[in-house]
Amino acid sequence: MATDSHHLTVGGVKVDVVRKDIKNLHLGVYPPHGRVRVATPLVVSDEAVRLAVIDKLGWIKRQKAKFAGQPRQSQREMVNGESHYFLGQRYRLRVREQDAPARVAVRGVASIDLFVRAGTSPDQREAVLLRWHREQLKALIAPLLEQWQMIVGVQVAAWGVKKMKTKWGSCNANARRVWFNLELAKKPVQCLEYIVVHELVHLRERNHGERFTALMDACLPRWRQCREMLNKTPLGHEAWRC
Repeated sequence: MATDSHHLTVGGVKVDVVRKDIKNLHLGVYPPHGRVRVATPLVVSDEAVRLAVIDKLGWIKRQKAKFAGQPRQSQREMVNGESHYFLGQRYRLRVREQDAPARVAVRGVASIDLFVRAGTSPDQREAVLLRWHREQLKALIAPLLEQWQMIVGVQVAAWGVKKMKTKWGSCNANARRVWFNLELAKKPVQCLEYIVVHELVHLRERNHGERFTALMDACLPRWRQCREMLNKTPLGHEAWRC
């Protein structure tokens, strides 16, 4: 549990500092706008945090520039002709009014049909599409977990899908529970596989240190390419960290 949270400015970069009961300092730069966050042990001083940030300042600025150049979608209005993504492919939305339960159907490689009752609001239409995204994503994650748990050598106790504003995935190593961002339904399957492996490896190694990198290299040698692909895909109106 965080016991202290405040901000520092280092080299013109705003840094969120969170002190926790942890052993090591962790520095990250997160989408969508390149937010810089340092999680640090309770005993580490602000000056030590400042020095750690200075040491990584060049990398931090490169990451912020990368996020600044990443394409973003505007807020969706859920109308005919609007662009929507599913598994890395862009589709045009076609809203079909019918007196029947709402449903979604993919038509070839060009369009997604959204069947709703007349008078359905944009929020209700979006809820139907998101429910479909959740169903599709769960169907893809289940076999990936079955495959990769054996390879990584771990077993999750529970997993689920939810909307997250700052993470692609998360795990609780103690409870062995893993969550995946609903937004992953819009990304290529290779990106989803990378996040599945990433979170499972965290059950063996909590930190993003050398051992974590070595495990990722052993399990999924192409993980850096998958991460790069994920970082290049358009961000949703709400977005994202891994």
